[in-house]
Amino acid sequence: MPKPRPKQGFMQASLKNRAAMAGRLVNEVVSFVVFTVLDLLDAVLCLVYKLVDYAFEAEWKPCYCSSSASEMITSSGNILVSEKGGWSKIVCLCSSKIHLEDISDTLYSRPPLLSELSRSTMTELRRFGSTRSHAASVTTFTINSAIVEMLQGKIGGRKSNPIPRWSDCACERCAGWCSPSASGDLYVQAQYPPDGVAAVEDVLFIHGFISSSAFWTETVFPNLSEVARSRYRFFAVDLLGFGRSPKPADSLYTLQEHVDMIERSVLKRHRVRSLHIVAHSLGSILALALAVKHPDAIKSLTLLAPPYFPVPKGVQGTQYVLRRVAPRRVWPMIALGASVACWYEHISRSVSLLMCKHHRFWEFLFRLLTCNRIRTFLMEGFFCHTHNAAWHTLHNIICGSAGKLEGYLDTVRERMRTCEVTVIHGCDDDLLPVSCSAAVKARVPRANLRLIKGKDHITIVIGRQKAFARELEQIWASATLKASFPRRTLPEAKRPKTEGGSGGD
Repeated sequence: MPKPRPKQGFMQASLKNRAAMAGRLVNEVVSFVVFTVLDLLDAVLCLVYKLVDYAFEAEWKPCYCSSSASEMITSSGNILVSEKGGWSKIVCLCSSKIHLEDISDTLYSRPPLLSELSRSTMTELRRFGSTRSHAASVTTFTINSAIVEMLQGKIGGRKSNPIPRWSDCACERCAGWCSPSASGDLYVQAQYPPDGVAAVEDVLFIHGFISSSAFWTETVFPNLSEVARSRYRFFAVDLLGFGRSPKPADSLYTLQEHVDMIERSVLKRHRVRSLHIVAHSLGSILALALAVKHPDAIKSLTLLAPPYFPVPKGVQGTQYVLRRVAPRRVWPMIALGASVACWYEHISRSVSLLMCKHHRFWEFLFRLLTCNRIRTFLMEGFFCHTHNAAWHTLHNIICGSAGKLEGYLDTVRERMRTCEVTVIHGCDDDLLPVSCSAAVKARVPRANLRLIKGKDHITIVIGRQKAFARELEQIWASATLKASFPRRTLPEAKRPKTEGGSGGD
């Protein structure tokens, strides 16, 4: 067969480039139209939900569309402040103490697409024409009524109503924790060695966003070897607000709340002294927070598709991460889903009303249509949460941790030298790019980066669970050996290891 001439190859490459540019242009135009319509729809739904909330609950419920909270500040002194251009904070003042929590400003600062375009244009013009010195800076604050109301009930002494909102499911699985006998701890699926065999080490599994402990118990747990089953205690948690764990209506689902609940429900309750952590996606942030808080207790960190986006200097981290995770594009489809979940408070509440409130119907339908258990448990993890839990966790953990992850990774690099760090990422992940894991590797050079060909954000585990279970056992064994014989200098891999997608069931 004759080889193509150089001129023909050049023309083919040129045609491909033009087609790619045309595709990007179409995506930009369609995305602009779609998200402008969604901006209008979310504004309409804001009014609709206020009216329906009042009809069902006899009171107006504030949302993050409004930043005015002057009517919410009472003599108790409860107030939220968010410093512009700096770290967003909640300050709740009461008669006896000051309560401080980190809150992502992306909760209440999500400008419509048209407004953002015009604002960015004006900013560029002002920056181009500005010649004045900015040596003296003025601190300004924003107050948001939705957060103030939550804190007034949470910290100001008013007990929250344990009855779920009208738009939430009230079945036994979703609201059973509200009973007086409920402990309030997270739901934990634990697997112990056989009777008469004492566990040597512990392993904690942390799932990702809108998932549950079944992500691990239905995939990894059944494929662990007999040696591993007799050596380790395994704990898979449902994070606060997800699965069968509590879904408090007055919670802001901050990083501190999530970490405290994991500590109380696993580390303290089961008297865990040292452990290995395996975490997926959003769970990687919680794993790093736990590692920083207990640096001497962590033997290994296995992070799957961690959402780490290094923030450029001079850029507000929370807003930067929001736009990387949710770029407001219609293609790929997973970007569309992430954008709707991140940018539109009332549209995402409508999705929860349709899917999560009626999760028993959808679970029955999926069981009826398919006998594939893997599909079913993934759907159950998606359905079992509330809009309040998902909305706050997404913003306060993924976006809100933008200014913290670099410090966490520095601590892992400097203070946890014997901790085995492994980062695994699917090469076909459309939600979080491979560059996220590469950035972790750059921050912690000794980390072992494994790129799995042909796998995405979910199939990095599901579909290759047997191979993944073997990988985990090797990591734990290596970490135990390293902890037993610590070395002053640790070898650093020069390039990430790329693996094939074989080894699945």
